[in-house]
Amino acid sequence: MKTETSTVLVIGFGSIGQRHVRILREMGQKVHVFSRRKLQEEEYYQNLEAALNEVHPEYVVIANETSEHESTLKTALSFGIPKILVEKPLFLTSVENLPENPKSQVCVAYNLRFHSRLQHLFSEIKEQSIISVQVYVGQYLPHWRPQQDYRKSYSVSRAQGGGVLRDLSHELDYINWLFGPWQAISALGGHYSSLAGDSDDVFCLLLKMENCPAVVLQLNYLDRTGRREILINTDQHTYRLDLMKQEFSRDQEHVSSYSLEKDETYRNQHTDMLNNNGKLCCSLQEGLDVLRMIDAAEKSAETETWQKNQHLR
Repeated sequence: MKTETSTVLVIGFGSIGQRHVRILREMGQKVHVFSRRKLQEEEYYQNLEAALNEVHPEYVVIANETSEHESTLKTALSFGIPKILVEKPLFLTSVENLPENPKSQVCVAYNLRFHSRLQHLFSEIKEQSIISVQVYVGQYLPHWRPQQDYRKSYSVSRAQGGGVLRDLSHELDYINWLFGPWQAISALGGHYSSLAGDSDDVFCLLLKMENCPAVVLQLNYLDRTGRREILINTDQHTYRLDLMKQEFSRDQEHVSSYSLEKDETYRNQHTDMLNNNGKLCCSLQEGLDVLRMIDAAEKSAETETWQKNQHLR
């Protein structure tokens, strides 16, 4: 689908901000950048209000530090930006009193929703009774970003939004999307290894979901092989999706291997924001619900108790 050219402001120019800038420009968008650092970029600003005033963006991507997301979003909302995409996680902690602005469509950048095999899996299981789910994601943090000393990354700092619950919260979003909403959580986790920093490097969650009575999820910074997979048992089939090896199977049948281009999910997410007003994206309320899952998991690990979702309607 052809995407019309829009004026875009990307806020933050770290690795993920640079990726958004590159992809959006490849899509033919007119992209400006806000960063407090001095850049070689021609279209960049060091003052956010000046950027919003001068650029008049139709689309804003918030990709600065997680600890700055809340104030940045409130500033963007005050300018009435039509479309806003906030990198995950939405905030450090759940925020209930955001300013209302009906002119702005706010979504959260959980781009795994645009993974073609996850979407295919969703279409297969939606008419079946889901009995149990096992989800695993692990990658060795020092090898995650080889161009950077991991000890200098936000991932090792709780205050900057690091830790597996927030860093790897794609899994929290997609289990909520596929099987939710979540009803109750029990969790164990914390900083258990010799890795630098104070962020959680392991979390194990047991969840009761609206559409599945038993979901087990492990997230860690320790797996030197690197794995990202989901196993689903329904009343009709067993499904396994390996996102690292790019393999999908149903029962004992190897259904397919696939090749996912590295920017495909990001590009599809931006296309959905620009063309469809974020119809398929994680909504603001869904992003807040992921934060409630994180808060509940941390409280459960601290108190050794089950935590219920108090926001179910």
